[in-house]
Amino acid sequence: MNYPDSVHFLYALGNELKTAKFGLERIRTLLDALGNPQDRCRFVHVAGTNGKGSTCAMIESALRTSGRRTGLFTSPHLMEPTERICIEGRPTPVERFTEAFNHVHATAEKLLDSGTIDLHPTYFETVTAMGFLIFAEAALDIVVLEVGLGGRLDCTNVVHPELCVITQIDFDHEAFLGISLESIAGEKAGILKQGVPAVFSRQRPEVIPVLERRAAELSVPVSRTSEWPVSGLELHPRGSRFTLGQRLHIECPLAGEHQVENAITAAVALSGLGVPDPLIEAGIAQAQWPGRLERLSERPEIIVDGAHNPAGARALAGYLDRFYAQRRVRMIYGAMRDKAVEEVCGILFPRAQEVILTAPQQPRALHPEAILRVAEHPNARTAPGLREALDLVMADSRPDDAIFITGSLYLVGEARALIGTKR
Repeated sequence: MNYPDSVHFLYALGNELKTAKFGLERIRTLLDALGNPQDRCRFVHVAGTNGKGSTCAMIESALRTSGRRTGLFTSPHLMEPTERICIEGRPTPVERFTEAFNHVHATAEKLLDSGTIDLHPTYFETVTAMGFLIFAEAALDIVVLEVGLGGRLDCTNVVHPELCVITQIDFDHEAFLGISLESIAGEKAGILKQGVPAVFSRQRPEVIPVLERRAAELSVPVSRTSEWPVSGLELHPRGSRFTLGQRLHIECPLAGEHQVENAITAAVALSGLGVPDPLIEAGIAQAQWPGRLERLSERPEIIVDGAHNPAGARALAGYLDRFYAQRRVRMIYGAMRDKAVEEVCGILFPRAQEVILTAPQQPRALHPEAILRVAEHPNARTAPGLREALDLVMADSRPDDAIFITGSLYLVGEARALIGTKR
């Protein structure tokens, strides 16, 4: 298959959540048939609810700055699936992505024909196997690997990493991970391995005993970000600066107070990996993580942010309260059907003078009128798609307006494609 055919096939495998197979048997069988490429790589394995992608990006940036040849595996993508598998800071070339897909797909078909597996590997299983192949063949020094969903039964959990990282844990995907923070934490703690060092971000009180108990069972040496003092913290609209542990002077280029903890987590992880302090500082300062409080335009100011769950919404709300309380905020919002939309809207909408509800171009998108029925706002309108929503906003925008496009990361990806090309 060529690249468009491979992408179409991946999408045809179905939504990643709906078709998720929780268990490692099928991915282990597939990888064994591929020669277990994951065993030829060194990994930093990162789980969590919010912040794991940002933390991965900062860890990878600093490792690359230190001279290591790096891989980065994250999800979801914003514009193209090639973004999920990066080598030395760049998405996999289309040709290599296609080659890896054809290899994995052909192997899966043989396993199906022989009755060795029950179904074709899912979208996420397929791309994960592709990532392991690409990383192994690139002979990288180290790969930063983000968990897809949960941890214990996530198909990335076939690796034996050099370091495990667990970022902050909150409610999300309760239908899959459990309805309590304790059960969600138990799933995230499933990435911990016997004797492998781990870094824990600051956690809610309900989470801490679960992580600590599992770490003790596995004799895991734990570094906790709560044990690293922070001083001189300064927050600004485009990032933050602070001193960590009285020796690391961190300039975090990712906006939002929540990114401070992610930067601390990345710095503690990098210190544990033996990266010198100056390179930790330089690497974090150069990190990029698109789609999270990212500016696409200055006048009017257009910012995209994938606040798709309550924790993400609280982070965005805090940013708005701190830096935009005196500005006219206009919000374009779209969401997927499996999200806590009513709760997210209740957090975000009071911060906006106007809300335009729309839908990403995805089968699982929630219809704008359905959002309108559960979310209250005195000045809310609907638009069938992002282009129409932007037309409504831009028709009477002022140069000092702040326009936030938020909710689904799919909507953020559409905004980056639409506005980024114009910019």
